[in-house]
Amino acid sequence: MLLEHKNAVIYGAGGAIGAAVARAFAREGATVHLAGRNWRALIVVRDEITESGGHAEVGEVDALDEAAVQQHFDGMVARVGRVDISFNAISFDYEQGAPVTEMSVEGFTSAIGEVMRSQFLTTRVAGIHMSQQGGGVILAITASPARLAIPLVGNFGVACAAIEGLCRQLAVDLGAAGVRVVCLRSAGSPDAPGVRGSYQYHAERLGISPEAFEATIAARTVLKRLPLLAEVANAAVIMASDHASAFTGAVANITCGEVVD
Repeated sequence: MLLEHKNAVIYGAGGAIGAAVARAFAREGATVHLAGRNWRALIVVRDEITESGGHAEVGEVDALDEAAVQQHFDGMVARVGRVDISFNAISFDYEQGAPVTEMSVEGFTSAIGEVMRSQFLTTRVAGIHMSQQGGGVILAITASPARLAIPLVGNFGVACAAIEGLCRQLAVDLGAAGVRVVCLRSAGSPDAPGVRGSYQYHAERLGISPEAFEATIAARTVLKRLPLLAEVANAAVIMASDHASAFTGAVANITCGEVVD
């Protein structure tokens, strides 16, 4: 198993991406620490993992609350000794569907500020701990608009680009201590409820069906399809494992070729 004896914390583990990655990490031998604000969703994921023979713990954490993030992380370290992997998969409500010039200042900045605060708080606490223990992996996730100029995605692409910028800075700051930082970039998984909702929204504005809208996105990828949640989770496993030991300060491109590097 690729992550045997590893301890991984996943923020936003009750969401589609966080849950998929948590299940994949557990399948590969990691003990997963499920963190988030939706207690009931976290319990569902925990139960799925334990019923499959994996190991999972649940912690109710507001990843925008500095003290709560620190207290939760310190508690993990006190119980298990070390944290090897940290992944922040928390999503926020972005405004899409109109040019940025038609957005309010608050509408544009609020989600960007929240996602960067969350990413900073969780990566900082992990980075300090991992530097002291001499190694670890910090993961984040973004989407194609971080790289591609796509009309009417509002503040979403800007937020994704900011996350990738933070990952690059963390990588260069923490690399000498043996800490790797990798950002996963997806094209959006059609089997994730949030992505389906976004397709529905954009399709209605264009006067087409959600299936037709998805097909237009898939058509611009090299593989002519979009990555499923399981594929994103498998990429996270590889990047978190020692098989990617020379991989840091980079974006793992899992867009099915929507972005070609």
